[in-house]
Amino acid sequence: QVQLVESGGGLVQPGESLRLSCAASGNFFRIYTMGWYRQGLGNERELVALIGGGNTNYADDVKGRSTISRDAAKNTVYLQMNSLKPDDSAVYYCSARISGADYWGQGTQVTVSS
Repeated sequence: QVQLVESGGGLVQPGESLRLSCAASGNFFRIYTMGWYRQGLGNERELVALIGGGNTNYADDVKGRSTISRDAAKNTVYLQMNSLKPDDSAVYYCSARISGADYWGQGTQVTVSS
């Protein structure tokens, strides 16, 4: 069984920064890809950023102000988000692809508001 636990969400003001963390635990050998998705109120879940195989990918609206990184030894992925906007408000979900299966965390709320 695989568990993903996110942390680091909260309420911030526009223009501020936030760092999300997600730690994977359980019975697995290797994580191929880890990533972050988000789902705003009334919206579908959408990709924010992915990291794996030596590559990173970002959604267009976070590119340039977000950085995804990974500590393979700790099975942890991070998302540094800068210059946050109210449109970034959403529940952020961590994902991991392990042995061809996708696993998800419970989500962490990010609210950007003055």
